[in-house]
Amino acid sequence: MPVYRYKGVAAGNRAVAATIDADSLRGARAKLRAEGIFPTEIVIGKTRGEASELLSKLQIPALRRVPDLDLSMFSSQLATLISAGVPLVQALSALTEQVERERFKAVVGRVRESVNQGSSLAEALTEFPHVFDELYCSMVRAGESSGALAPVLQRLSEYVENRMTLRNQLINAMIYPIMMLVFSAAVAGVLLVKVIPNISTMLKDMKQELPLATRVTVAVSEIVTVYWFPTVIAIGIGVLVWSRVVRTESGRLAWDGLMLRVPVFGRLIRYVAIARFARTLATLTAGGVNIVSALEIARSVTSNAVIARAVDGIKEAITRGSSIAAQMRSSGEFPPLVTHMISVGEASGELPAMLSKLADTYDAQVENALERMLALLGPILLVFVALVILVIILSTLLPLMNMTSAL
Repeated sequence: MPVYRYKGVAAGNRAVAATIDADSLRGARAKLRAEGIFPTEIVIGKTRGEASELLSKLQIPALRRVPDLDLSMFSSQLATLISAGVPLVQALSALTEQVERERFKAVVGRVRESVNQGSSLAEALTEFPHVFDELYCSMVRAGESSGALAPVLQRLSEYVENRMTLRNQLINAMIYPIMMLVFSAAVAGVLLVKVIPNISTMLKDMKQELPLATRVTVAVSEIVTVYWFPTVIAIGIGVLVWSRVVRTESGRLAWDGLMLRVPVFGRLIRYVAIARFARTLATLTAGGVNIVSALEIARSVTSNAVIARAVDGIKEAITRGSSIAAQMRSSGEFPPLVTHMISVGEASGELPAMLSKLADTYDAQVENALERMLALLGPILLVFVALVILVIILSTLLPLMNMTSAL
């Protein structure tokens, strides 16, 4: 069915602009008048399938995502309107006018049109997987089937907000280390490209025997200045091979297992994975999703193949009648606090509430781990930068000092 882009005037002399599905231009005008909109401009666009296919071909999925802040506000406002008794189509129409980001406005408008044509909200949301992920659609589907859509949307708003907070904490924690590494690389690059070649040429002309540190520094300088192109190609090939290996199941398991064993960082990675897993599982189970489906979705948000494999084991154990806590304990990938709290939640029948407390606990653990990591990284990076610059400077001064002593 063709899609028409229109501009018009609604009740109260409100200017509106969105899209609408219709069999023909006359049908589009009739549908708009039935909705109380007087169209001033109607232009035919692409059909829904053509538009989705074009977006998937021309745009990078990461660039098509909607910011978590907009998604959280959309979920919260839609929950408020529905709980106030506003029909779903009217609530989506109001949010279409409320949303400021044009890309998200178009998505909400298309969702409203699908719902207006008889689709459920979950079905309409699944047409935009780059905006509404599997977790979001599953929660909405469970909320619609249980008649508790408004509370589910409110939980989703809180979940998206917590996810955004955690990601911002991780980004803020990495800003200072990255700046320090860039600064040290810039200083070392200037010394290797501008200073070392001149000094090495002078020393070679004087036929002086160079110390080991100087020979190493000169070799690095030649790689950076003379053999930079083959070096870049070699690094590119190495990265390509590494990415191909990591994409395999065994390679990803080996790499993620190594990351979990790295001092300081490994503990932080584990805490982040457990916090995401617990928060997602709590949100899904509280929203009415069955535990097996909830585990299937929650495993994908851990971003670690080792933890995901442990979750697969939990899912298989549940189908055999075992408990979640027992399988977690036998996997060895979850700390005792996690298994104990989940065991209590299973015994008391309050698993979603216990998972929420567990997620709060590990969010706090992540924050504390980030603070400790920053406290350690600052001095470590300063010492590292100082050592790199000191080695380069000494490698240039030692031959000159030897030459002066000989004279």
